[in-house]
Amino acid sequence: MNLPDIPADARLYLKPTWFVPSPIGLPDGAAARMSNGLIWFQGYELTVRRNGERIVRVTIPVDRFADALVSLPESLTERAHSLAANISAQRSPLMLGERTIRFDAPQVMAILNVTPDSFSDGGKYMEDPNAAADAGFAMASAGAALIDIGGESTRPRAEKIWEGDEIARIVPVIERLAMAGVSVSVDTRKAAVMEAALAAGAKVVNDVSALRYDPRSMEVVAAAKCPVILMHAPSAGDDPHDNPAGYRDVVAEVFDMLEERIEACVAGGIARDRIMVDPGLGFGKGLADNLALVNGLATFQGLGVPLLFAGSRKRLIGALSNEAAASERLGGSIALAFRAAEQGAQMVRVHDVKESVQALHLWRGLADAGLSAV
Repeated sequence: MNLPDIPADARLYLKPTWFVPSPIGLPDGAAARMSNGLIWFQGYELTVRRNGERIVRVTIPVDRFADALVSLPESLTERAHSLAANISAQRSPLMLGERTIRFDAPQVMAILNVTPDSFSDGGKYMEDPNAAADAGFAMASAGAALIDIGGESTRPRAEKIWEGDEIARIVPVIERLAMAGVSVSVDTRKAAVMEAALAAGAKVVNDVSALRYDPRSMEVVAAAKCPVILMHAPSAGDDPHDNPAGYRDVVAEVFDMLEERIEACVAGGIARDRIMVDPGLGFGKGLADNLALVNGLATFQGLGVPLLFAGSRKRLIGALSNEAAASERLGGSIALAFRAAEQGAQMVRVHDVKESVQALHLWRGLADAGLSAV
């Protein structure tokens, strides 16, 4: 396979494609494994962009990949090999004190909002930390590996709150869950809130601004040596949905931002094996953008770190189902979680834990059966 002439200053991306249930029965080298999970694939979709425009998109069989790259400039050949290596690299487990979350199969993160105004469950546990903690215990019992606790809504045009109020909302809940051995992450973009949550027993920081909103946040995470989830949002300001410019290629632009943030965090003292990424479905993105992100989700395996997918009850489900209210989006949420697992997501962030865990158990059973088929 001969690729066209490509200038050295172009930007190259890889997406695994041509998925197969098993490498058994295929010629040697005909399939590659995605990370340390149960997904195998036979092709790389190679995309090249320059000056904001796509100039090449071609699918290359895995067993012809190295030969196809020989005509590329050296820098692009090196990048292609690096992306391919990242796609197949082992994903380090999350080490959370006495608990470990492994990524040989997709895991579930449960959403627990202690807010008056979150888009789906705002106000449900606002005034009662005991009830909130009980909900967290139920989520953990239903199979959630991590309970993600947030005290500030990040819905579009949500009111900004003082960090002291945010701390007061979440710390009593975190303390109750952590004391019982439940693994907790804190959904915040404020350094002071991160510090308070970690002191209360949270083990992971989940930041919708990818540590850009608060100048101290990277320092806090680096000092704590805790895992961090870097989410893509178009704005690091008060409204993370603010995006007047829109996107020309949402998958490439989100990939570029997350790649840059990973490198910035590593330079700031955060170990790469403590970093996860989230493409930020719904944050400053229209329906077409969100659908492109879901279809292009496997591209983010090229970042070489665990991938979190958060599609639960998101707006695109309502947009495709007669404007169904957030509380009526269970079917779409399960479909998105299953699709994310198919694309290699190592964790899905959900409201409906029992149903999502059941769906992923089915996915795991199908994958196991495919690998063992003779």
